[in-house]
Amino acid sequence: MKLTTLLATAAMALGMATAGVAQDKTKVGFVYVGPVGDGGWTYEHDKGRQAVEAEFGDQVETVFVESVPEGPDSERVMTQMALDGADLIFTTSFGYMDPTINVAKKFPKVKFEHATGYKTAPNVSVYSARFYEGRAVQGHIAGKMTKSNVVGYIGSYPIPEVIRGINSAYIHAKKVNPDVEFKIVWAYTWFDPAKEADAAKVLIEQGADVILQHTDSTAPQAAAQDAGNVITFGQASDMSEYAPMPRVSSIIDNWAPYYIARTKAVMDGSWESVNTWDGIAQGMVEIGEISDAVPADVKEEALAMKAAMADGSYHPFTGPLNKQDGSDWLAEGETADDGTLAGMNFYVEGLDGEIPQ
Repeated sequence: MKLTTLLATAAMALGMATAGVAQDKTKVGFVYVGPVGDGGWTYEHDKGRQAVEAEFGDQVETVFVESVPEGPDSERVMTQMALDGADLIFTTSFGYMDPTINVAKKFPKVKFEHATGYKTAPNVSVYSARFYEGRAVQGHIAGKMTKSNVVGYIGSYPIPEVIRGINSAYIHAKKVNPDVEFKIVWAYTWFDPAKEADAAKVLIEQGADVILQHTDSTAPQAAAQDAGNVITFGQASDMSEYAPMPRVSSIIDNWAPYYIARTKAVMDGSWESVNTWDGIAQGMVEIGEISDAVPADVKEEALAMKAAMADGSYHPFTGPLNKQDGSDWLAEGETADDGTLAGMNFYVEGLDGEIPQ
């Protein structure tokens, strides 16, 4: 055989081997509601994506689409990912729930993972974090540190996840400060820096000297910094560029271990539909460093509460607690069940205002 023929044969074999390797890669897609640079929710999900790449190297290929509106457009994006060969797709916002289910029906061999939702299918898992545990810590610090006794809360959408957080923060602020009141502004967005900044300014004008947020940008931190003498908490990521003031601590969403485990399950064939709801104990919820702007005794109390939630000796929703209308909810020592928390659609006693419908 001529040398040129041998070289051509070798090249062809190498090409086929390379193609085989490429085909063996597990392709993982991520659909994001905000930009990867939002400094909060999407930023942390993308850190999880990068952790998958770091863990598996050239065994995986990851792709993402950012700033995808909830609704029909997200369905189009998911469909295109599946058509492009994704083996696993993470859809990372509550409003992607029905689109995820719809697309999963069309692509039964593709595995889907939906964040913060509750609808599953044979090829759809759901996962979320017990953010309300972090809100308990924030509420404790807020109740201890407010001088005006007014705490402002920026809500995104009136869904159970957000309502749980408001209730948890309020319960724990009220425990340490009976005079505290919460003022809530609904932004009706996950990420819109201008709207979030305006909401923070409105709350500050109403006397709030503590701002909590369930929206994704750092705009409320900046608004508080401009106002002076207002404290804030990082949402979803540490937002430590605003420490030690106004940001005195944060809730950090650590998605990396989950994303690595679920990608591995697809790779080794063990993936199955599951419902995961993890918190501080499992490391999915982390409490960012509590800055020196917080008095030492308050910091010690907050860390003790975190430790108690981690070892299971304390539950943020422990009675006696009533609903907003004064009706009984939890008796002395009774803790809320996951079903009630997952569908929470009421405020606890003491909160003013109605939940928008």
